[in-house]
Amino acid sequence: MRAAVFDQFGGPEVLHLGEVPEPEAGPGQVRVRVEAVGVNAFDGKVRSGAMEAVFRTPLPGVPGLEVAGIVDQVGADVAGITVGDRVTGPAGRGAAELAVLDVWAPVPEALDAPQAAALPVVSETSRRALRILDLRPGETLLVHGASGGVGGLVTQLAVASGVHVIGTASPANQERVASYGATPTTYGEGLVERIRALTPAVDAVLDAAGSGVLPDSIELRGGTERVLTLADPAAFALGVEFTERSEHSAEVLAGVIDLVARGEVSVPVAKVLPLAEAGRAQSLVDDGHAGGKVVLVP
Repeated sequence: MRAAVFDQFGGPEVLHLGEVPEPEAGPGQVRVRVEAVGVNAFDGKVRSGAMEAVFRTPLPGVPGLEVAGIVDQVGADVAGITVGDRVTGPAGRGAAELAVLDVWAPVPEALDAPQAAALPVVSETSRRALRILDLRPGETLLVHGASGGVGGLVTQLAVASGVHVIGTASPANQERVASYGATPTTYGEGLVERIRALTPAVDAVLDAAGSGVLPDSIELRGGTERVLTLADPAAFALGVEFTERSEHSAEVLAGVIDLVARGEVSVPVAKVLPLAEAGRAQSLVDDGHAGGKVVLVP
């Protein structure tokens, strides 16, 4: 089957279309004919070789952490799903014509495949971050990268629970952050002063951007307690909590899908590109200026 493949570690240019063996659904799994693949920053880290010190990626590698598609094979011990059902879920080697899922949720008619494929990773990461921060109504949360996929969904979910959110974003994305119900501000020099002009206290901080904001976050919080990053390895030297371990749940995914389908939250899809342009897609995500989720279609 066709897949986006890298035979060596390097920049986005190492990605190309290739042929790889078809996967088979094992016990407790389903296989889908992929209709769309979400592109994530982690894909680029694996492709570049930056994750080799943590875990080894056998070559040829195939990126793709989340897919939406049509079930075409059901493994043993799987109930409640049949061939032909539309589903989305986290995947391994998802940037291909076929992918195997261990966790999945139904896709309602209200969502197209690119929108559905944009949800598994941001859903899990956002819910995990909010659980760790343990926010209460009336508290103030500072979100770095509030216009992005995870930062944007965290912002919307927190606002819906009665939390006051201040969200940093580029000047071009201030209106988007405001549309989520947050108080927007720009990042960069003078951040501490701008935040202090907006709120007397910051109860918790989420860094979804990984752009060197942890020292300012610690200063605003008055310490490292309830400062959480998803993206900045400087956390280990600063004593800040770093979370990256996925805990995928069909129930959590289905819950966010329902909110998106009903229009209560949104996860914007910025670009939909063909599988042959996987390198361009990863380049957009690597640069951090995609303006929303980037999705590939086989």
